[in-house]
Amino acid sequence: MTEKIALITGASRGLGAALAETLSANHHIVAIARTTGALEALDDRVQTTGGSATLAPVDITNQDALAQICRSIFDRWGHVDLWCHTAVHAAPLGPAATLDSKDWSKSIATNVTATGILIPFIAPLLGQEGRAVFFDDRHIGNKFYGAYGATKTAQITLARSWAKEQKTSGPRVDIVAPHPMPTATRARFHPGEFRERLADPLSEAKRLLTELNLI
Repeated sequence: MTEKIALITGASRGLGAALAETLSANHHIVAIARTTGALEALDDRVQTTGGSATLAPVDITNQDALAQICRSIFDRWGHVDLWCHTAVHAAPLGPAATLDSKDWSKSIATNVTATGILIPFIAPLLGQEGRAVFFDDRHIGNKFYGAYGATKTAQITLARSWAKEQKTSGPRVDIVAPHPMPTATRARFHPGEFRERLADPLSEAKRLLTELNLI
């Protein structure tokens, strides 16, 4: 039987890591993220439960590196069954009138441009039977979320268009909205929050994947 492959972009921490751990029960994980140490820690957890992973420590804004990874996936497996895109740059909250140009540029590069590069790269690997999942954020449009919200909205708009375009031919594209979790991104937005009240990432990953009939 052909090995199932799950590609996780933004796999080192938070929801991405939780999705990788959960999916490793019946998929080989291809984990993409910038932080080598966090990817290695993820690999240890995956191996502990009997799973396997291929680590790709690259920045998703590096187009050449993404092209090489996708080519390597094709050469080794010929396909991807599932792509979960959790990578995001979370610019600090603040008034739109005080927007930092470096954070704005990084938000566009990570949240928008990289997504526009990844979709054409990964779509052929998914074929007609594959699945792609994007993760919306209910805070989009709230005050002080300007840089993050605008670029996250652009990312999700692109995903929605792709979903409608592929509705009758595949791959299937889903967009879900996770419950708030005690992730590094959330802590950056809400540093004084009572984190014990937030959803555990592993539990949230299992809930979402169950909802999507992926586990």
